[in-house]
Amino acid sequence: MNTVDVQLHGGPLDGQTVPVLAEDDDPWTAIISDHGRYPGGRSLYAPDAHGIWRWVRDTRPEEL
Repeated sequence: MNTVDVQLHGGPLDGQTVPVLAEDDDPWTAIISDHGRYPGGRSLYAPDAHGIWRWVRDTRPEEL
């Protein structure tokens, strides 16, 4: 599968670049983060209508 690098906007990982699957029908990414609301949890990002990857929310470690 092909990956593309995307830049994250907003939230605790603002400005970071991460690889995502280009062919994903339901694109989003959950990245372990100690900088979010729940240390050790994940920060969720998804593309908006313009393809910009925006912060959605933080989750507790046990949520995913």
